[in-house]
Amino acid sequence: MRAEIARLDSGMRRRSVLGYSAGMALYALVVVALYPAFKSSTSLDKLIKDDPTGAALFGVTGNLTSSAGWLNGNIYANFLPLVMLLLTIGYGAAALAGQDEDGTLCLIASLPVRRDAVVLEKVAALALQAAVLAVAVAVCVAAGRWFELTTGAANIVSSSVAVLLLAVDFGVLTMAAGALSGSRGTAIGVGSAVAAASYLVSSLAPVVSWLEPARYVSLFYWSVGDNQIADGVTLADYAVLAGAGACAVYAAIIAFRRLDVH
Repeated sequence: MRAEIARLDSGMRRRSVLGYSAGMALYALVVVALYPAFKSSTSLDKLIKDDPTGAALFGVTGNLTSSAGWLNGNIYANFLPLVMLLLTIGYGAAALAGQDEDGTLCLIASLPVRRDAVVLEKVAALALQAAVLAVAVAVCVAAGRWFELTTGAANIVSSSVAVLLLAVDFGVLTMAAGALSGSRGTAIGVGSAVAAASYLVSSLAPVVSWLEPARYVSLFYWSVGDNQIADGVTLADYAVLAGAGACAVYAAIIAFRRLDVH
């Protein structure tokens, strides 16, 4: 029965995972390879100082020409989370609501397996796909030591894990929204809207004073918004991200129990 679930899910995202991973890994290699050409550029740091709000919209703060600032401003604060979210939100919407709309979810629901187990297996599949992308990027970023980047391997790994947890959290939230609504479009809308709001709050909090207290409710803040690539990811960061994921999994389980499968 688990083989049937895997068979129905296997073709859903395999090509997307490989495509996202290869594309993001290549981009990461280009970023680290370009660092020596920009590390002495004062114009980049001046641009951030002259337009801090515009820079903050892209998650760029601090010294962009430092090793950590370069990786944060070009990979970890924006592009990597975005690509990861495209993958996980897309899968989260397709895993339950999407399969319900195309009539394949009923095949899974008819198997002698609890619905809770179905959700957990789909969550595991989502996490595994996101992990492939995270590992591919981390390996390429680690190659930066040959291009004068001094960020330690521990911070690269811990930041990659934090982005992985962030992406899984929003992917599972999307899955829960899909199970609750039965609509793939609604699921994508909910997941994307919450992720976008979380990103904006975390990014703009350093330059918009009234937003600063709200940064603590943003998962982006606990993942990439507190300069984790330079200072490392704390246990509190991991606890918040893991706790949010656990709540999203529970919500998805409850919603799928009540879903009237077509």
